[in-house]
Amino acid sequence: QVQLVESGGGLVQAGGSLRLSCAVSGRTFNTYVMGWFRQAPGKEREFVAAISISWNYRNTKYVDSVKGRFTISRDGAKDTVFLQMNSLKPEDTAVYYCAAALGVTTRVDSTQYEYWGQGTQVTVSS
Repeated sequence: QVQLVESGGGLVQAGGSLRLSCAVSGRTFNTYVMGWFRQAPGKEREFVAAISISWNYRNTKYVDSVKGRFTISRDGAKDTVFLQMNSLKPEDTAVYYCAAALGVTTRVDSTQYEYWGQGTQVTVSS
């Protein structure tokens, strides 16, 4: 079983920055994909970013609305995935979820992720 625990959410003014962390524990695998999703009140869960991780391959993918502002990365030594969020906008306000899936292909479909964290709230004030 894989456990994911997010942290780093909070309240920030528009234009500010936050860094979300997702700590991975339990049974881990050499090849897997980590993703960040978000869900705003009254809206469906939305893909934000993903990173594929293997010993010789690394790829990232972002939703268009965050390209150039958000960066997904991984600290392999600590089994932690990060989402650096800069130039935040009020429309970025949502609960952000970390997710994990087996394989190497970055994916945007939430149904293709097997493991999920509990979520962390991000609120951007105007």
